[in-house]
Amino acid sequence: MDENYDVIVLGTGLTECILSGLLSVDGKKVLHMDRNDYYGGESASLNLTQLYTKFRPGQSPPEELGRDRDWNVDLIPKFMMANGEIVRFLTHTDVTKYLEFKQISGSYVYRSGKIAKVPANEREALSSSLMGIFEKRRMKKFLEWVQNVKDEDPSTHQGINVNQQTMTEVYAKFGLDAGTQDFIGHAMALHLDDNYLKEPARETVEKIKLYAASVLRYGKSPYIYPLYGLGDLPQAFARLSAVYGGTYMLDKPVTEFIYDDSGKVTGVKSGDEIVHAKQVICDPSYASSKVRKTGSVVRAICLLKHPIPNTEDIDSVQIVIPQNQIGRKHDVYVACVSSAHMVCAKDYYLAIVSTIVETDNPEQEIQTGLNLLGPIHEKFVSVSPLEEPIENGTNDQVFISKSYDATSHFETVCDDVHDLWKRITGEPLVLKKRNEEEAA
Repeated sequence: MDENYDVIVLGTGLTECILSGLLSVDGKKVLHMDRNDYYGGESASLNLTQLYTKFRPGQSPPEELGRDRDWNVDLIPKFMMANGEIVRFLTHTDVTKYLEFKQISGSYVYRSGKIAKVPANEREALSSSLMGIFEKRRMKKFLEWVQNVKDEDPSTHQGINVNQQTMTEVYAKFGLDAGTQDFIGHAMALHLDDNYLKEPARETVEKIKLYAASVLRYGKSPYIYPLYGLGDLPQAFARLSAVYGGTYMLDKPVTEFIYDDSGKVTGVKSGDEIVHAKQVICDPSYASSKVRKTGSVVRAICLLKHPIPNTEDIDSVQIVIPQNQIGRKHDVYVACVSSAHMVCAKDYYLAIVSTIVETDNPEQEIQTGLNLLGPIHEKFVSVSPLEEPIENGTNDQVFISKSYDATSHFETVCDDVHDLWKRITGEPLVLKKRNEEEAA
């Protein structure tokens, strides 16, 4: 195993697998290792036995839940925005040929104790139960402005400078009330907190455009999801890396990093073997002395025997509970998929409720989300640390990803991939479409 590589990647979480695939396509000699004997790391999908082994060691799954192979339970479920960055990663690398997708049937938001569909366009705004008649008209005008605003045509700006004026000022111009601002900012623009209100409006306007364009692509909601769960995503990028000469080693623990006299990494040690590389990319669990904890995320994986109430019995849904609605600093997310997505046995539904921990009673913090689910057949609760690198990696050439957050979408994961790529290569990530000869 005493070989030289350009890059060693440790951990097969989605972030690491995307980078491994992209670097291989870019001509780098990549070695990818994981201490686990399966792909996915924190973003793996588990069968029934693996699920019970992880959360209830020593307990076998009840027979009524069916066969192992009927279950692919995501540890960290996230949906894909149909026009979002993760889909661009997939299409530009041709990884889509390894995967099948199904639309998520609804996007809902919690307001005043009830859930309602998020209006994605002017027509839906007028029929939404979230607003009174006058607020509906104001919302319609706001969405029309967002859709029509073009940089090159000042007449579409309506006197608003999106690069200078804050979202608070934009909301004020359209007279939108606090509840409407909540679902625009959190369920459409998918902001994690209310700091965006003080920022220039440009980013939020772009995010709302992305949401609306993603809905237009398929109809019912902006989200899609791979059949058989997210566990196939890391494997798809691993296949891409292998096509371009990347080497994979599972079940290979890493005991230490090797450095030269100047403090730069030169390789990693696994048992008695050393592999050399100029750069190492890893998830936080491989470099505990180089990361800091920024918080924790609580997730409850719930098995249901029915669709989530008040969602018109659809087979899948995302629900965002904006933090202001329940007196919190962070939103609560509910993601639900079903046997239609090949992730659970027939007539079962999988719902995951998550948020950033704010108190010493994490499960209580997701209670509002749990209450929306109706009777829960089985529940598995976990609390995971949120970690990020202390340094950017340019000094020692060890580049560390961030932990997966509580959101039920991929936008923040893609931000991390872009950030890592720039730190690793010194250049912004430009997604190049592979030509036919390469793809063959």
